[in-house]
Formats: sequence, structure tokens, C-alpha cells
Amino acid sequence: MARKDVPTCAVDDRLGEVRERVRGAGWDACVVVNEERIVFGLLRAHELEGDADALIETVMRPGPSTFRPQVAIVEMAEYMTEHDLANAPITTLEGRLVGLLLREDAVREALRLHEAMHHAYEEHEGGKRDG
Repeated sequence: MARKDVPTCAVDDRLGEVRERVRGAGWDACVVVNEERIVFGLLRAHELEGDADALIETVMRPGPSTFRPQVAIVEMAEYMTEHDLANAPITTLEGRLVGLLLREDAVREALRLHEAMHHAYEEHEGGKRDG
């Protein structure tokens, strides 16, 4: 579910250059990583609006909430909704970026799974009554 094509930048990049690249790619977020793709911070739409000459390290959200790939999508959707997170980085145990999960994707998938489970339960219970 995580989008692997999320833009990334470094702490010493300038916001104006990053903003142009991020928006040009159709995104409103950028993950701040080091050379090994370890997540240092996150730029969301609000941070991207800042001073073009500012260094990323001065405007980023440091230490964003991250999830591991094995966390259930329902749990991620609930957490992101409760904490009003538009997106969250998915990282390995070492903190390496896997991709960015968008809340809308997480919620859509959680609802799809819920509906599929509900449908399977109804079919199972209907079979019991018929038999």
C-alpha cells in the first residue's frame, strides 16, 4: 500500500528546490532521508509553503510517526485517522524508507477488507442456516 515513488530530499537541500520538484511530481509531501534512506523527517503541504531559501532541516517535521510494513492496514488507518495524519512513512526496522502511506489509501483498503470479511461471514452463516 505504501507508495514507493514518494519524493525524498536531504536535510541540507533548499526548500524552494524541493517544493518545485515535489509539486512537479504531483505530490504534496516529501520524506527527508539520509544517504542510506533512513527517515529523518517529513515535509507535508504546510511545511512546503515556507521560505524558498530555508534549509530542509529547519522546516521539516522531525521524527515523524512511522509504521513497519507488517502492521495491519486497519491499525494504520485507525491511527492515521485518530491522529489526523494525511500520510505516514513506512520504514524497515532500521528506519529505511519503504514508501509513504496515504491515509486515503489506508482507509479505503481497511474498508474493503471489512466489507470482504462481512460478506464472507454472511455467506458462512447463511450456509449454516441452510444446512
